Amino acid sequence: MAGPLQLIYTEDVADPRLDEFRDLTTADRRPDRPGGRGLVIAEGTVVVRRLADSPYPVRALLGVQRRIDELEPDLADLDVPAYVTSADVMADVVGFHLNRGVLATAGRAPQPSVADLVRGARVIAVLEGVGDHENLGALFRNAAALGIDGVLLGPGCSDPLYRRSVRVSMGHVLRVPFAVASDPGEWRAALEVVRAAGFRLAALTPQPGSVPLWEAAGDRKVALMLGSEGHGLSGDALGAADVAVSVPMADGVDSLNVATTGAVAFYELTVRREGAACDVRS
Repeated sequence: MAGPLQLIYTEDVADPRLDEFRDLTTADRRPDRPGGRGLVIAEGTVVVRRLADSPYPVRALLGVQRRIDELEPDLADLDVPAYVTSADVMADVVGFHLNRGVLATAGRAPQPSVADLVRGARVIAVLEGVGDHENLGALFRNAAALGIDGVLLGPGCSDPLYRRSVRVSMGHVLRVPFAVASDPGEWRAALEVVRAAGFRLAALTPQPGSVPLWEAAGDRKVALMLGSEGHGLSGDALGAADVAVSVPMADGVDSLNVATTGAVAFYELTVRREGAACDVRS
């Protein structure tokens, strides 16, 4: 039988059992970097709970007594070590003071193929060049909140399981399925898989000639393409799209932050479109 948490008390900054949590601000030592150990790191009680409720296998926790006590009833089935220490020792190990008071590490879960990602889906987000971890985390949080079925990550996207992305997403990156096609050849093939599954590739762009998103969506399955914060979608991505779409804005403003744009567009494609369909059916 699994559980309960194994509470282990330590005040030793050099304790080797804490190495998975060590030096999180040092780029070449971070345990969550793709070229390193590839661990997933969750910060705070809310995100740790979502990690425990996800397919990602929890390995260990590190936190102050109060935060571990808050989590213990929710993590009763986890048979993993929970290292309890002071805030000062935790700061020395991690490399900064953690206001949230608790961290958890986990292994990575298998990613779906592009074909699996789109199977049964109605709306997905297709991202290219979203290299900012905070924007990526915010996009995943918006996707979870507004009913996006999955995310396809193309060239130039950062790792959605990097600690900052997980934190900004409030752990929702752990529940929204995603597939990665970072190589240009894989990217082109992935877009064809999406199109063959019946999706209309709709590229969000402020360029002249784009049509309002809600006019282009109709009742079809939509793959909404969003690009980088500065340059937007590449010429290749725009060329691969079936239609160029935009969110109409006031004079003098041609764009929004990519995560904000995503939220507006996700709402149009899920909540508002579904509500309109219900009105028609009634």
